[in-house]
Amino acid sequence: MDFRHEWKYEINRSDFYLLRQRLNCLLQSDPHACADGSYFISSLYFDNGADKALHEKLDGVDPREKYRLRYYNQDPELIFLERKRKVNGLCQKSQTPISKQDARQLLQGRLTVLQTPADPLRLQLYQAMLSQGLRPKTIVTYRRYPYIYGPGNVRVTLDQDIRTGVRSLDYLNPQALTIPAGDPIMLLEVKWDQFLPDFIRDLLRVPDRRSAAFSKYAISRIFG
Repeated sequence: MDFRHEWKYEINRSDFYLLRQRLNCLLQSDPHACADGSYFISSLYFDNGADKALHEKLDGVDPREKYRLRYYNQDPELIFLERKRKVNGLCQKSQTPISKQDARQLLQGRLTVLQTPADPLRLQLYQAMLSQGLRPKTIVTYRRYPYIYGPGNVRVTLDQDIRTGVRSLDYLNPQALTIPAGDPIMLLEVKWDQFLPDFIRDLLRVPDRRSAAFSKYAISRIFG
């Protein structure tokens, strides 16, 4: 996948409902969303004992990368291994499916489950776990309202109810205990390829909001 532009904005509840009204009128809801236009995301992030991924994010290191597992709508039967990279301010996400059985072995420290020559992303995580000491670190969950627009390959998402698993790594249990990641936070994210249409820029404009380097993983670690 090519590198993409990405903006993030912390928003309040009024912004959230205003933006949802605008987006519902002018953009298409992601076809993977449920009837209410949202889906629920459960992620498990990897880091090492020195919190390398966390500090690189907080310090704005570029380039940097992070690994996570992810499934949707509390259904761990379909899990994805993902790597997110940031290079020269642009983002790239790679993903590959991983079975629930393989994910369980990985969480139990059986790294050989990643030694799959036909799957480069598994091998990259395997090498990072050996060389950097990456291990499963924390669970992050939230509800997302996703929208898409074809020209520019634009994706707009609104996230709410960001929660952390604290020190729990019971990732394959959809009912695992989580707590709010600090004060209630809502997030607007905008991603696009070569251009962002002007009407979408205008659509997303809300007073006193500026793009910021926000990380659900970082906020979950700080408050978890």
